[in-house]
Amino acid sequence: MTQELELRLLPEIAEQADQLTQYISKSKKIPPSDIKHLEILNHSIDARQKTVFVNLKVRVYINEEFVEKPILLPDYPDVRNSKEVIIVGAGPAGLFSALQLVESGYKPIVLERGKDVSERPKDLQNINAHHIVDEDSNYCFGEGGAGTYSDGKLYTRSKKRGNVRRILELLVAFGANPNILAEAHPHIGTNKLPKIVKKIRETIIERGGEVHFNKRVTDLLLEGNSIKGVVTKNGDRFLSDRVILATGHSARDIFELFYAKGIDINLKPLAVGVRVEHKQSLIDSIQYSCDVRGPFLPPSPYSVVKQIGGRGVYSFCMCPGGVIAACATKPGEIVTNGWSSSKRARPTANSGIVAELKQEDFIPFKKFGPLAAMEFQKEIEQKAWVAGGKTQVAPAARLVDFVEGKISSDLPKTSYPPGIIPADLSSVLPKFVFQALQNGFKEFNKSMKGYLTNEAVVHAPETRTSSPVSIPRDPETLEHIRIKGLYPCGEGAGYAGGIISAAMDGIRCAQMAVIAK
Repeated sequence: MTQELELRLLPEIAEQADQLTQYISKSKKIPPSDIKHLEILNHSIDARQKTVFVNLKVRVYINEEFVEKPILLPDYPDVRNSKEVIIVGAGPAGLFSALQLVESGYKPIVLERGKDVSERPKDLQNINAHHIVDEDSNYCFGEGGAGTYSDGKLYTRSKKRGNVRRILELLVAFGANPNILAEAHPHIGTNKLPKIVKKIRETIIERGGEVHFNKRVTDLLLEGNSIKGVVTKNGDRFLSDRVILATGHSARDIFELFYAKGIDINLKPLAVGVRVEHKQSLIDSIQYSCDVRGPFLPPSPYSVVKQIGGRGVYSFCMCPGGVIAACATKPGEIVTNGWSSSKRARPTANSGIVAELKQEDFIPFKKFGPLAAMEFQKEIEQKAWVAGGKTQVAPAARLVDFVEGKISSDLPKTSYPPGIIPADLSSVLPKFVFQALQNGFKEFNKSMKGYLTNEAVVHAPETRTSSPVSIPRDPETLEHIRIKGLYPCGEGAGYAGGIISAAMDGIRCAQMAVIAK
């Protein structure tokens, strides 16, 4: 027989199989020899009080042998001679829409502007070591999208938009650790994701789909208000009456193309700010209320939200044991983000700290119409590039200096590979953003005593929190409101905010493309 238990335990019990077995045996009066296996169904850490607990949901196999059931991929059909659907972009939205098309008996033609996961690291190294930005191959563009080389966090609040469990199971079938099925905040890690992405691509191709790299789409082929295909930078034409547009939140050329062609797009407010880095040991001591994190607890994340003068200031994409990354997508700009490996073993923690933007904040950019928020982003990134010395060296300040409006006299070493330089960050960020962040950090310190320290470093800017544009689509068919057969999809179109939500949206768009008349 099996029995499911919900337990609240100290980490040293919850994280050691023998201790957990002894605890269940004693508390539930089950002889130890009768417990054949413990299956962890849900796992989360509760650090809200001084004593840290682990919440577990466990299935106990009592005098019943556990037979592991491997998670297998669907029985994908061969689609090499099937109807073709074009997918623009090979991030999570594009790749999962391709898998769904194959499963539905359609042939995906995936066009990715960047390189495959094996080639992308060379261009990342060029950014980090030589300050050279390839507009098509960088942290944001290339096979797997931004998520592949920026952490691989799988947590989402968008559970009503699709089947989260199905996405996680597919990732496990492609090689992810099965523990992501149980964790409250699952995470794969930048070091593990490339192999998974490669296996997804290989499966698509094995079943008859196509994946083309170095194919930046520069135009849409239209007949009246119907899509007929796309044109790439090198002049190739790919024809289909169904196109899934999954280009990501940084494909500014696509937004500009839509605007130039008079295709409906809307301004979408986002959030901008900085990326702050602390010692992981400090974050652990604050979050776990301890001097030293014990061996049974992972490096601690944090999440904080404050209202500052009617504007939200909050942490974004927090990376425990992680690294700050150079995420520019064009020469002449600086963009920061963060990532962690699967073990989150680095000595520093970093997080975006951003201020919420509102429609009225973009009035100075109104001449750009629906691209106003994008131009707002660009101005900050270009100012950061100038302040950093016109390289990928990021303008920075110690945290207390930032709050006090000072230029730091020196800076500690940080994880940001191109390096940092002391700068007046009030000259980089809009005044209202700078002031909101200053006050936000003061408020953060009230909740997280010790957070406001001059050993922490502020890097500017963090601007790519989400798409600055939304591409309107019919809520029922998911087609663009005016262009028949065009399916705006994922984060770049304003319908997702991370790997899982983008993947779910990709599946939904593929399902609608299949049933379209």
